[in-house]
Amino acid sequence: MLQKILVLLTISFAAEAADWSDTSLSWRYGRTFREPFNGNKITKNIYSLSHVSGYAYGSNYFNADLMQSNSKDAASGTSNGAQEAYVVYRHTFDMGKIRGSAVELGPINGAGVVLGFDWNTKNDTYASKKRMLVLGPTVSWKLPAGYLNTAVLVLHESNAPAARPRKTYDLHPAVTMNWGVPVLELPFSFEGFVMWTAKKGKNEFGRETGAEFNLDTMLMWDV
Repeated sequence: MLQKILVLLTISFAAEAADWSDTSLSWRYGRTFREPFNGNKITKNIYSLSHVSGYAYGSNYFNADLMQSNSKDAASGTSNGAQEAYVVYRHTFDMGKIRGSAVELGPINGAGVVLGFDWNTKNDTYASKKRMLVLGPTVSWKLPAGYLNTAVLVLHESNAPAARPRKTYDLHPAVTMNWGVPVLELPFSFEGFVMWTAKKGKNEFGRETGAEFNLDTMLMWDV
């Protein structure tokens, strides 16, 4: 039911006129990627579509990654490289916009509530089919230029790999931070995202899970 509500909310957000928006296409390449249950260093091409926009009551963030591995991360039953799609959507309700006055307290210059989802599928032997809902408070911090946002989220995650019954993990927290700051007076911006995720109980094989850490940084050139 909650997934249906999120879909309906997403449709309603899309219907709102955006005050501003930014959409980008990108390509990344690396030769030392790693995957669970695979000890190889994997070469991947990652093609991404990203979109961010703001409207009267908040903002939207959407990202879709299409990942092509080499044969070190093979598709199930073949020697060809596996393919994966990973989609992220977040919506932030801005409390200052909703109530008509800014939320400011010391170094904080904004507050809101984040909700959204992650979705993925992959055609390797493990065959991940991750589904995750997220919800939690967020604050934005005062900077001389650029932005810095942090959030504390509750995650409801499940997976159904390799034709196994869908396994729903324990509810677990995560802490995230994203930023974008100009580099001196140059036409560059240093941007990034970091996420720490707590243990989520036992996995689909009955083994205890561990905490997870993800860091993604970019130096963007305004051309």
